Amino acid sequence: MYVLQFNTLKMETKRTDKNLLYKGLKTMGLTLVLMFLGPTMFYVALTNSEKPLYIPILIVASIICILAILFAFKGLKIIMDSMFK
Repeated sequence: MYVLQFNTLKMETKRTDKNLLYKGLKTMGLTLVLMFLGPTMFYVALTNSEKPLYIPILIVASIICILAILFAFKGLKIIMDSMFK
């Protein structure tokens, strides 16, 4: 009678990288701030079109809105990487 010996491979379960998840949540927190700040500044710039700072505020508000979108994608990617590596 033959006894077969199997190598028991320990399958390590994939776990969430908590440090990476925390970094992603901080990025999403910054995104939340930018998502409110950008449109608010955009509204202020459009309602005060006769002021001398109209164009600079409009440019800064547009940049903040674009940064909010970019940080949202970056934050989601970091969170997904922390969960699924």
